[in-house]
Amino acid sequence: MAKEYSKEEFWKLYEKLPQELKDALWAEETGNNIYEICKRHGVEENLGEIVEYVGRALIGVLPPEDFQETLEKELKLEKEVAKKVAQEINRFVFYPVKTSLEELYKIEIAPSAKPAGITPPPEEKPPVPAKEDVYREPVE
Repeated sequence: MAKEYSKEEFWKLYEKLPQELKDALWAEETGNNIYEICKRHGVEENLGEIVEYVGRALIGVLPPEDFQETLEKELKLEKEVAKKVAQEINRFVFYPVKTSLEELYKIEIAPSAKPAGITPPPEEKPPVPAKEDVYREPVE
């Protein structure tokens, strides 16, 4: 089950978004694309929920790569229908703002990618000989 967010939490997330994603979130074209996709695949009854999940992806709480799986699990769509809907939403809604989405998810995901409490090993330097090196020629 997807985590529920309060209006205040959504607005805090929204205010941090790049302008391109804010525009896409409220664009009439985005809504029209989602409606046409749902109509084409016979899932108009799920339009509201699909719009909500697209919004979650654009705001940064549902990675676009998890979108199809979310449609299958949360809306109980058949795998093929969910796949086609997700592909078209990726193409018409997510792809035009691909750069901003990548930046958003890279920022959100990067800190947790590194295991906490583990530091990289220090750089090793070659040992310095303690005595005079007999193979070196004197510098004049």
